[in-house]
Amino acid sequence: MNTPVEARLTQLCGKSLREASNGELYQALLKLTQECSEKKVAPVKGRKLYYISAEFLIGKLLSNNLINLGLYDEIRGALSAAGKDLAELEELENEPSLGNGGLGRLAACFLDSLATLDLPGDGIGLRYHCGLFRQDLKDGFQKEHPDMWLTDTGWAQRTDTVYPVVLAGKTYNARLYRLAVTGYNGRTNTLNLFDLDTIDESIIGQGIDFDKTDIEKNLTLFLYPDDSDRAGKLLRVYQQYLMVSAGAQLILAECVARGCKYDDLAKYAAIQINDTHPSMVIPELIRLLGEHGVDFDKAVEIVTETCAYTNHTILAEALEKWPRGDLALIVPQLMPIIEKLDRLARTRTQDSSTYIIDDAGLVHMASMDIHFTHSTNGVAALHTQILKDSELSNFYRLYPEKFNNKTNGITFRRWLLECNPALASQIESLIGGGFKKDARELGKLMDYVDNDAVLAKFSSIKRDNKRALADWLYLKQGVRINPDAMFSIQSKRLHEYKRQQLNLLFLIHQYLEIKSGHLPSVPLVSIFGAKAAPAYTTAKDIIHALIALSKVIAADAQASKWMQIVFVENYNVTAAEKVIPACDLSEQISLASKEASGTGNMKFMLNGAVTLGTMDGANVEIAERVGEKNIYIFGQSSGQVIASYARGTYRARDWYDSDFNIRRAVDFLTGEEMRSAGSGESLGRLRAQLIDSDWFQTFPDFNAYVVRKTQAMQDYAADPVHWARMSLINVAKAGFFSSDRTIEEYNRDIWHLG
Repeated sequence: MNTPVEARLTQLCGKSLREASNGELYQALLKLTQECSEKKVAPVKGRKLYYISAEFLIGKLLSNNLINLGLYDEIRGALSAAGKDLAELEELENEPSLGNGGLGRLAACFLDSLATLDLPGDGIGLRYHCGLFRQDLKDGFQKEHPDMWLTDTGWAQRTDTVYPVVLAGKTYNARLYRLAVTGYNGRTNTLNLFDLDTIDESIIGQGIDFDKTDIEKNLTLFLYPDDSDRAGKLLRVYQQYLMVSAGAQLILAECVARGCKYDDLAKYAAIQINDTHPSMVIPELIRLLGEHGVDFDKAVEIVTETCAYTNHTILAEALEKWPRGDLALIVPQLMPIIEKLDRLARTRTQDSSTYIIDDAGLVHMASMDIHFTHSTNGVAALHTQILKDSELSNFYRLYPEKFNNKTNGITFRRWLLECNPALASQIESLIGGGFKKDARELGKLMDYVDNDAVLAKFSSIKRDNKRALADWLYLKQGVRINPDAMFSIQSKRLHEYKRQQLNLLFLIHQYLEIKSGHLPSVPLVSIFGAKAAPAYTTAKDIIHALIALSKVIAADAQASKWMQIVFVENYNVTAAEKVIPACDLSEQISLASKEASGTGNMKFMLNGAVTLGTMDGANVEIAERVGEKNIYIFGQSSGQVIASYARGTYRARDWYDSDFNIRRAVDFLTGEEMRSAGSGESLGRLRAQLIDSDWFQTFPDFNAYVVRKTQAMQDYAADPVHWARMSLINVAKAGFFSSDRTIEEYNRDIWHLG
């Protein structure tokens, strides 16, 4: 007999589940989940959070929402009984192109946790028509193509709400789209996305080129439009102001509807500024409050009490600085306010490094954020300490009470229940289902670290996940990999500080060792997933070198038995859900002091991978929890790196000249084998970059990396039971890295919601 849910699904299809097509079933499920999520919308009784972010990398939503609404097992069973496969329905869903990397994935996890914890908190962002780009790796190079994902139907529902936004003297109408965010056995919140009705996708030309000056047609066309020219830089300002102006108007409208009198805004709203992209919300709110009769000084006080800022980077170049003239051109209404804020900041200190507008006429967004919010947080213990000690020490001396740490987290519903159901089921059979709501309960798995039967089951699940990834890669890319090899995975944005080039040099070293007769202890499949920014030449050269090396290895009968390199095309959340559960060794090898936190390290850990990494970002806290015997740490400390930068004495060429292994690996880049498989120009450029610059100090960590990675491979081969034990300990200790815990800390210390 049909349950009420099955009956409603049948009614929405207009026919039996067996007779309905997959497309009809998908649309019915979309409608059903929307209906069920609407029932979990709850009134706001106190403060409500507005989380403003340029990115929300939410991933496909069907299974995630079914899990959170408690419908997943019932729906999957009903479909199976009717001869249907839920996984096939999921393939019909486009992945929303609303984010790129860790910043956007974190924002998505935070929205999930807010709803799960029954906290009133909505997101504010833009409804991009195309993501960063769709990556194509044919011919050995990254090629960028438009990543169009919008259809006539989808999760984000169009509303009749429109807010006027004035840009460069012209008024644009920002239309509101609302996307329901379901919590796990919790409430439903909203992701508010703004767009223009005038966007024209047909203006995209070859690749991802388009007219960057036609703002009416392109404003929300792309996430992070290429800013290698001035038109691209201006377009980013247009985007950021559209987001914060429409967002600020939405916030004020909702608060007034709940009884806010403008001068008591901080009692109704908490605004979190996620990185510097939404920084203009500060002067925009002050401007709007002024329009409603609030004087400047009072408006500054209100905004400071309402807003908080999250810093996501230690890299100075990532802290946005906009030319005064560009802001005056695009948002002239804000410049008098920004200038007054700068004058006010100068009354608080004589330290010119903290001024909002510098002598070169650059407006420092992070400076404005720190001066005129009540909280500045880092996203890992080490990151926050570095901000205090060096990168933002000038501000820390001025506002020590504002600085705090909130170590990032991930949502276990997406990154365990959905992407690794076999492991989730095994965990539940051992410790019950409480970990789904309280991740700290994973600690109960420590009772089983010496249980051979449990360890064998964990190993069996990992093998099945590796086979599933092998099947998926063959289906998607026609690549065959050995599921019995050790899987080493580095999936993250392609950037020199994340040091994919260090992994590259190791793989060259390994290849040359094999050719010399020194065989490794276990076959190794090295899997990469990464996109390089379109104008980031060195990052693209690293991708090309990895692909060329993969061809060299594949063509070698001896080496190909022991090594394989696979680059996952167009790496996204969907791919991550396949890749992460299959990982044996998680590569987290950024230069110490440069990675703010990382969240990929947490996802891999949760799924039973063992980390190979530097003491950087959240790796430090992972190491503290699992213990030095259950993680492979190598390389310089953050203190050593910071001191080296301060001295300015590092010369890559000295290391190249004096170290045989480094020189051999680097020179191989432009040797005959690599040039026959790739572009001599690209490979030569990368070799020169390493020898002449190596800004992120690949060479000093190279030999230590080789030693520790080789040790990990030997341990994996020598004692599978011991490896399974390390894997289980990593899962057991992952509970701290739940985004639920992170959100609880934000609410306790900063937001005070409800």
